[in-house]
Amino acid sequence: MIQIKQLKKVYRTDEVETVALNAINLMVEKGEFVAIMGPSGCGKTTLMNILGLLDEPDSGSFIFNGIEIAHFSESQRVQLRKQNIGFVFQNFNLIDELTVYENVELPLIYTGHKSSERKKMVTEVLERMQLMHRRSHYPQQLSGGQQQRVAVARAVVNKPALILADEPTGNLDSKNGNEVMQLLTELNEQGTTIVMVTHSEHDAKYSHRIIRMLDGQTIMENILV
Repeated sequence: MIQIKQLKKVYRTDEVETVALNAINLMVEKGEFVAIMGPSGCGKTTLMNILGLLDEPDSGSFIFNGIEIAHFSESQRVQLRKQNIGFVFQNFNLIDELTVYENVELPLIYTGHKSSERKKMVTEVLERMQLMHRRSHYPQQLSGGQQQRVAVARAVVNKPALILADEPTGNLDSKNGNEVMQLLTELNEQGTTIVMVTHSEHDAKYSHRIIRMLDGQTIMENILV
């Protein structure tokens, strides 16, 4: 699904040049669950932004589902992102003014689904996440674990091929964190490819592979299954 070769990203100001990704190579097969680990500033966030088509590299190759996209235009990246990628963030990124139902429905509005289709798809995913009884609640009326489950529901409602999870349990206690990791595991077992950035060795053990980064490069890989 993902093939990255010699990918480089440099951030420049008038006085400083920072190499965020230094000729990085990475492959993720369809159906894999990959964890990316490393200290702050090692390039994890930059890599996730490029994988999520939120940013573009300065050089190198990025093949997604057989298509070279390293230098796609912004509009091309937006279109591909809407159709293929779901995001789960540490801070949930739910919209406080919208109900659970409306938060989950939002990606379907962006992708132009009809009202009847949206109702069916949102109901299906809320039932799957055991959130139907919370559909009319607002985010601030939910626990942290429930908010993250809503965020996962929003990420998967459009049935993306890839989920990018950025510290998905970072703001959760261990019980709720384990529930979210189990949920991601179940989604992966059903065929969704997952790439997760985490500082948690515990969470990383849910993955098939752990890739460790340092100074914008991958330095080690542990295969767990």
